[in-house]
Amino acid sequence: MSNATTVPALQVSGIAKTFGGARALKGIDFEVAPGEVHGLLGQNGCGKSTFVKVLAGFHPPDPGGEISVFGRKLPLPMRPGAFREFQMAFVHQHLGLVPTLTVLENMRVASVTERKAIIDWRAERRAAQATFDRFGMHFDLSARTGTLSQTDQALLAIMRASEDLRRSDAETGGRGLLILDEPTPFLPKEGVDRLFQLVRQVVDHGDSVIFISHDIDEVREITDRATILRDGEVSGTLVTKDSTHDDFVEGIIGRRVARSVTEAPVAAGRKVKARVTGIREPELEVPEFEVAEGEILGMTGLLGSGYEKVPYLVFGARTSSTGKLELDGRSYDLSTITPKEAVARKMALLPSDRPKASGVPTLTIAENMLLLDMERFLGKLGLNRGAMRRRASDLSSEYEVRPNDPSLRLGQLSGGNAQKVLLAKWMIRDPELLMLDEPTQGVDVGTRQQVYGVIRNAAKNGASVIVASSDAEQLADLCTRVLIFARGRIVDELTGSHISKDNIAEACYGHTTLDVA
Repeated sequence: MSNATTVPALQVSGIAKTFGGARALKGIDFEVAPGEVHGLLGQNGCGKSTFVKVLAGFHPPDPGGEISVFGRKLPLPMRPGAFREFQMAFVHQHLGLVPTLTVLENMRVASVTERKAIIDWRAERRAAQATFDRFGMHFDLSARTGTLSQTDQALLAIMRASEDLRRSDAETGGRGLLILDEPTPFLPKEGVDRLFQLVRQVVDHGDSVIFISHDIDEVREITDRATILRDGEVSGTLVTKDSTHDDFVEGIIGRRVARSVTEAPVAAGRKVKARVTGIREPELEVPEFEVAEGEILGMTGLLGSGYEKVPYLVFGARTSSTGKLELDGRSYDLSTITPKEAVARKMALLPSDRPKASGVPTLTIAENMLLLDMERFLGKLGLNRGAMRRRASDLSSEYEVRPNDPSLRLGQLSGGNAQKVLLAKWMIRDPELLMLDEPTQGVDVGTRQQVYGVIRNAAKNGASVIVASSDAEQLADLCTRVLIFARGRIVDELTGSHISKDNIAEACYGHTTLDVA
């Protein structure tokens, strides 16, 4: 952290926001020091998103509060987009890139959209390349952005934002404030590492960063200090290097969480409910694995190890060239099984990519929850919308979806509440084989415990559960057995007392140099 100046990069005093009769922010105060990476975290609904929208000019705050950036007071309420005049830039979870445009066009959009009679594309190309050189990055400027990996798209968005701050620096003579709003949930571990390297470079170049995340371990790795919001108020600001994981948890939920571990089902007389055999793909070969009734089976490995593909192949969401599934004594060919057939056979799959694959953001909570059960609400006059809303409201209460308003679109919910809606969609069907890919990705500590409870309850009621996850701590807490993948194959299995966060990590990294052929 730089001490070149004592003027805070950001100073927030008494910022409140009321929606109807509900106070989303209750007069928050905190500071971001110049040259630091400052974390902002809290449970879903704590006020993080509301504050970011106030800062961006999307929401006008209640009268009486003040925000200063490098000593300059923001005019509140701010008009949308005015943040650019105050040395701020934002990178949101969905990045704001246009996939059909080239890397160059996305990188230089602020420049080329200025009022110019002629765009000097050679100059724009030189400017973009200079930015990439400054960060030591290599991109094909003519490539369509949508063809890039999710990690490279995130890096591109951050470099573009940093370049916008440099333009502001030249105009104002100050440094910039970069706000990263949940940039990592859909990135693999190696992608997060690359993103963090870039964040450190941004700070080394003199800017300050606000890093917003649900992931405590990521916050502890990248930040200097972190402010925690709880129920619209600041519950505390922690010096990261002096704070433990439990300190963060206590700040977020207001109490210490006693970690619980799933008890393995009794081995004697254990019934094998599902058996998968003969998966042979170009980068994945799984001769056999089985899941018992009431078992929670974990699958993990390093990036590219192939474990995350298995649930999609079993469900028919990805085309498999070979393989068979035996479920409750019936056999299914994985090369021909479809998601429709899988649903009919009481299988469920919760994908990791909520915005694209797991739910329909433009449909309501009620429609998402009951999407697979619409026929139950069909009458002579069409869908009984009232009955759907009542059923969805009951489910929202059961799964603690906030707000409990079945008419809201799924895309209006926080990540954790959207995940509860999608879990409810599957659990009301009492699946026999429940498969989840990164089930707690991008959700807060409290929601994580709720998701664990739903999964454990499904297993207790006799379902076989497969959890594909890169989160070793989650697998250690949740699973009764963990399969380790490397180079597309199962190379290790952890059971009983051998299942721990450290042992899982050691198994994953221990096989990276082994010949598993």
